[in-house]
Formats: sequence, structure tokens, C-alpha cells
Amino acid sequence: MRAAVLRNEAIEVRDTADPTPGAGQVLVRSLACGICASDIHFMDHPGADADDDSGLSDHDVDADIVMGHEYCAEVVDYGPNTERKWPTGTRVSSIPALVTPNGLRIVGQAPDAPGGFGEYFLLTEAMTQVVTSDLPDELVSIADAISVGWSYAARAAMTPKEVALVIGCGAIGLSVIASLRSLGVGPIVAADFVPGRRETAVEMGADVVVDPADVSPYAAWRELAYGSPEQIQDMMGLLNLPGCVVFECVGVPGVLDAIVRGCERGSRVFSAGGPPEGDHIHTMTAKRKGLNIQFGGGPSITHWNQAFEEVCSGRLDVRPMFGRTVGLEEVPAALDEARSAHGPARIIVTP
Repeated sequence: MRAAVLRNEAIEVRDTADPTPGAGQVLVRSLACGICASDIHFMDHPGADADDDSGLSDHDVDADIVMGHEYCAEVVDYGPNTERKWPTGTRVSSIPALVTPNGLRIVGQAPDAPGGFGEYFLLTEAMTQVVTSDLPDELVSIADAISVGWSYAARAAMTPKEVALVIGCGAIGLSVIASLRSLGVGPIVAADFVPGRRETAVEMGADVVVDPADVSPYAAWRELAYGSPEQIQDMMGLLNLPGCVVFECVGVPGVLDAIVRGCERGSRVFSAGGPPEGDHIHTMTAKRKGLNIQFGGGPSITHWNQAFEEVCSGRLDVRPMFGRTVGLEEVPAALDEARSAHGPARIIVTP
């Protein structure tokens, strides 16, 4: 098959081996696949999973790896021990996890789990979901990015006495904003240095957006949550100050520590970032403030399926995140474009 192949930390568009469905697997044809920041992290940091013994990813620089884990596809064939649930041509997607003889793999992050930057790839039948609407392939593929934000928003389980602050309005920050809004949470404060991202954040449901170069996100949060000094005094008397829930969606060293130092006492912090090179936070400050910091992980199957349904039904509109489509030959250049904060939230590959 034709694919954008990662090997020796470089991308080359060429022929590579066709995937063969094994037990419980479905062979699918890629219709659309989004370029995610984690594709770039995986490509650029081959040793990042050296301390991860989960086996979920395998960056073997000497093997062909076809990345791409945000996809819409159509059924082509089935492997052994499958129920053959859907006819050929049925549009499907799934949480990007493939059950293999070597264990569970992240689709697009191992030689034996090729992804959507190729003409064909594999899904686990038991995890596969049918696209039940006429939503375009490109928009269906964005559901996986939404699932990450949906997972954070659902786990946060925010109360009416809490106000959200989203730091970073890339794809994951936008997905958090959209998911919070879809779950009925508001108001939402969002911060990003890039004007285009702030504009998209408003389209996805943010109530207040700020440029951190001009306004402290924490000052903006306090102004929205507390109001005037007179209102603050009244609320203090009633012991009714709103709580702060911060979503860190940047993944650059120093951002999480800035949140620790800048956020309100007693804040709950959800870290969706995670720089491959590691980070440092002032734990004493976090302790004195009584912060609750929860680190990421991927969405559960339940959260992924919920987000998929929200997107496919149209209840959660992902159109503001869609930038443009590219063919396989354009993938290397599109990956470089995706490194820029000024690029669209999602560039979609259509093999």
C-alpha cells in the first residue's frame, strides 16, 4: 500500500507492506485522518517511551511505522475469529487501540499497529464504532481529538460553584472547551498567545479569552469568578467563593509550574500536556496551596464513545477546528506545518 512512512525519524511517502488482519481484527481503508501533536512528539522523540513499560507504543527506528490515530475509515475485510459485523464499505472509527499478539498497541505508534496515514490499517472489531450519520469523513476524524477533552471535562465533574480556566487553545484545549460547554459547564476562561486560536476558542464556547502577554489568565479568572471587590467581600462573608478548575493543555516545560504558582488556593488542576523532555514543579507551593493535580492518560472507551456520539450527532460542532485536507504526498510538509502554533487546529490527511 501507499503510505507516509516513519523510519529513522524521517517521513517518506512510498509503498510499504499491506496490513493483514489477525484474530479479532478488521482491515479498513483510511478515508480521513487528522494530524495530532502526539504524532509529532512520537516522531521527534524516539526515546520518550524508554521508561514506559506498558508496551502501548514501540518507536523502532529500524522498522516502517505508519502513524495516524484520528481517523474515519471503511470496512474492507475481516481477520479470523471475528463476527463480521458490518458489510464492506461501512464507515467506522474507534478508540485508537489495537489488540495484537504482542499486547495492546496505540494505533499509529508501533510497526504492528499501522495508522491512518496509509491506505489501509487495522482496527479491533470489538472496539469499532459505526458512523451513523452523514457527517463528512474529515469531521468524523476529529472525534478522537474531542474525546481527549471530553475525558478531562467528564472527569472534572465540575459543580455550579466552580469556574473553568483553560490554558492553551490548541486542539486539546479547544476540545476541553467544547466538551465543557456540551456538558453544560460555564463560564469558561481561556488563554493563548495566538490570536487565531483565541478566535477559535470563542467559536468552541469560551466566554472570556485573553492573551497571556497582555493579561494574566489568573487575573482574568478572578475578575470573572469574583467580580468587583464589593462582590468579593459579600461572597467572603457568605463563604461562597467559586472554586477554580484549571486545564493545562500546552505541554511545554514551565507551563504547569506557572499554573501552580498562579492559580487560586485549593484549585483542581488537570494536566493534559506532558513535555516529552519532562518538567519541574514547585511541590512546596502546590502543597501550601492545597492543589489537586491530576495527570492525563488517554480517554476510557466509555468517554471515547460518548465523544464520538456527540460529534457524529452534530450536538458538538467541530467545524471551527477543521483547517484543510492534504493527500499522502503532502504529509511531510503538513507535519511541519502542524508544528506551528499558527497552523489550523486540525489538518486532515485523505489517503
